Amino acid sequence: MPTTPQRRLVHVVPHTHWDREWYEPFQRFRLRLVDLLDEVLPRLAADPELRFTLDGQTAAVDDYLEIRPEAFDQVRDLVRRGQLAVGPWRVLADSFLCSGENLVRNLEIGLARAAELGGAMPVAYLPDQFGHAAQLPQVLRGFGFRQACLWRGVPSIVDSNGFAWVAPDGSAVRTEYLPGGYGNAAVLFSDRDATQGRAEDFAERMRTWFGADEVLAMYGADHGGPLPSLTEQVRAVSAADSPVMLRLATLTEALACRDLSAELLEVHGELRSHARANLLPGVLSVRAPVKQAMAAAERMVQRYAEPLAALWFPAAARPFAEMAWQRLVDASCHDSVTGCGADSTAAQVAGRIAEAEQLGSAVRDRVVDALANRVPGDAVLVVNPSPWPRQDLVRCSPVAEEAWAAVEFELPDGRRVQAQEVDRPERVLVSAEFPAAEIAEAVRRRTFGQVMYDRAVRQAVIGEGVVEFAVGRLGNPAYDVERFATETAARSGEHPVWELRVVDEPRRELLAVIPVPPLGWTGIRAVEATGPADAPVSLVDGVLSNGLVSVSVLDDGTLRITGADGAVLDGVGRICDGGDAGDSYNYGPPVADLLVHEPVAILVCPDAPGPLLGGYTVYRTYEWPIGLADAAGTARAGKAAATEVSMAVELRAGEPFVRVEIRFENRSRDHRVRWHLPVGEVAGSRAEGQFGVVARGLSNEGGNGEAPLPTFPASGFVTAGQATVLLEQATEYEITGGELALTLLRSVGAISRNLHPLRAEPAGPTTPIPGAQELGWRTARFGIAVGARSDAEAMELVERFTLPLVSAPGTGEHGHLGDAVGLAVEGAVVSGVREREGELEVRLVAYSDKPVPTVLRWPGLATARVTDLAGNVVGKLDVADDSVELVLRGWEIATVRLGQGLPQRVIMPPS
Repeated sequence: MPTTPQRRLVHVVPHTHWDREWYEPFQRFRLRLVDLLDEVLPRLAADPELRFTLDGQTAAVDDYLEIRPEAFDQVRDLVRRGQLAVGPWRVLADSFLCSGENLVRNLEIGLARAAELGGAMPVAYLPDQFGHAAQLPQVLRGFGFRQACLWRGVPSIVDSNGFAWVAPDGSAVRTEYLPGGYGNAAVLFSDRDATQGRAEDFAERMRTWFGADEVLAMYGADHGGPLPSLTEQVRAVSAADSPVMLRLATLTEALACRDLSAELLEVHGELRSHARANLLPGVLSVRAPVKQAMAAAERMVQRYAEPLAALWFPAAARPFAEMAWQRLVDASCHDSVTGCGADSTAAQVAGRIAEAEQLGSAVRDRVVDALANRVPGDAVLVVNPSPWPRQDLVRCSPVAEEAWAAVEFELPDGRRVQAQEVDRPERVLVSAEFPAAEIAEAVRRRTFGQVMYDRAVRQAVIGEGVVEFAVGRLGNPAYDVERFATETAARSGEHPVWELRVVDEPRRELLAVIPVPPLGWTGIRAVEATGPADAPVSLVDGVLSNGLVSVSVLDDGTLRITGADGAVLDGVGRICDGGDAGDSYNYGPPVADLLVHEPVAILVCPDAPGPLLGGYTVYRTYEWPIGLADAAGTARAGKAAATEVSMAVELRAGEPFVRVEIRFENRSRDHRVRWHLPVGEVAGSRAEGQFGVVARGLSNEGGNGEAPLPTFPASGFVTAGQATVLLEQATEYEITGGELALTLLRSVGAISRNLHPLRAEPAGPTTPIPGAQELGWRTARFGIAVGARSDAEAMELVERFTLPLVSAPGTGEHGHLGDAVGLAVEGAVVSGVREREGELEVRLVAYSDKPVPTVLRWPGLATARVTDLAGNVVGKLDVADDSVELVLRGWEIATVRLGQGLPQRVIMPPS
């Protein structure tokens, strides 16, 4: 029956929401995926009316085709015919638990694969993520998307199916809200006889949401497919005398009719409201070590491997960086890095992240090894991962004569900088006796080529009853172990017993503050100190100071930190432990909770007095209940475990912040441990993450049966009052009682609880996850800065805190010291640098609501182009004197491609 003005058109979108891994690990879910697509694909091929939307992620297609490679042509044909919608994402990521660059690579990988499969769905589908980051609209527009479609996080002011979602820079996408979720029509066809009535009821219920728009009915659920009778049931309703007309559609077809130019309600920034759906914010803090590993792996690939390889050794990164990003993107999935899956899933995610870090560190080390060839063998290479000049502390172990009372470092320009001695490694590595008949074989079995005990053989000498090896960083290429062993055997009869000695070079473990060019390197050489040393860091009468910030320990084991402007934070580092009767999705306090925040013992031990690094460790012992009193979570257990929490406090020369490391062995279950610092009466906080900084209040919008706890995510830093906390990983925080509380640990034992104190309905299966209790050692690190600073200034501190300078022994010919500049950037913050199609691609972010003038300098720069995130050229820039200038609008994410004329990069083979 044809459509008439009186009939309401309902687009029925058959789909599945495919959790790639969750309460079962990946391979078990893949078995079910293959079963599903083995059924659905032939039905699509046989029924031109049938449609299927494959959850917006190409990973599901790849997971299937790895088992059924012969189905590729069929999949591509169905996509081209418009019956099967794939992409645009690689996976459906949790946007708060990965870097902004990870989100970009997610779309980049997904779109490229979708193009091979016949074309990507032009809708950014985000059906089940636990909220959405503020800059996502700008990321989507950067890839050419005009529409998004999502469910969770939408605030109560949204009262229709469409709104304009606006990023901090002003970029906006028309966003289709899914009232009732991605399965709002899941039961529409389950009773064949009731289909028409249900369709009419559905259309009527949705009238208040859709108004005059054609209705979107999401027919699907987790891990399922459409009924065999679907097409027939749809035809029957459309042919009946009904006010409703059903039409099968992909999500692309269903949203093609939306007016992208219509004026809609604007919703600005992140979507983290509980009003329309459960937000499940507890995923921010469960399985914290997974989040810690994820952030470290992202930094290794994004800020070390790719930039250093692109500038100094482009071939080193291929194809290893791409392999690393594939693993990082896959780990970012909303049931993966979140930690809300089975223990077996968490183990697989951790392994994936570890592989990414290994790939990244291998690339970094390959580049560093190549650069070390340009530094004399008696010197040390220092590499700067930042696109601006750094003058920070570096640790290295150069050769230094034992007779030297103190050591300095010589720089390429002849200046000298002082060093702080940390240790003198034992020179005698081995001293063992062997009978004469065994000494030659002992030499053979302890030598691997020219290496002995991880050191290169410099000299081998046969003395009176002694065979002595002098070893070091650089060996003697002429040394031959078999020739020397034969000589040793020939002389073995001279003594009945022989001593085998292996003696290392005279090395010292040193610290020094070294200036290094932007994304460049320098060579430094240890020399005998000739003058008196300064003491920029001192520990006097319990006060640790470096002239920029000072810290002391109060009687309760917390810290007093004083900034250069006189601002004081008293009580930094208070530990509070409380029960958690919740699950992986939501924190839940016991009915009668017991908060433990007073230590039973305190001990303060000095570690280093300076002059470049000073610190001490505060040991506090607490009596933490071992778990809950019962499964219902009515109270905490009466029995306690004595738990010592160490807090190492460190100041470095030139750093305007205090470093702290908290470490303890967790022997309790079902509890939450938080680290507090005072911020006073504040109106809210500012937290960095995913290309932006979000201002938040002290509460969150509630609704939908879930308590709106004001716990929020931060990735780079969080600021409240006079305190800025620098972070190594995505961290859950809350402003409460005049303090900023950062979650160190949240131990839980189930994916979901059916009865939860702060959530009205289950969030998943009740699968036990004993691994999420996180028994064992837990370590967390923060930096604390005191005083007002801009977001861009805070980002510079984050870089100094999380991206240490890299050092390595020189391996080149002895001679003069040198240095070299890589890429220098002033103004905008650099998110990433990589080699792309023979050019240098630089991702820039304006960390300000005002325009940010930016200058990029690169030796040999000849061409500069601005591209969108997809790589399409959108403008050209004028180049002068190896530099280019541009102005970013507030909070803009910009991508610039730089090309050289005559290549001036150092492209070297591996050493």
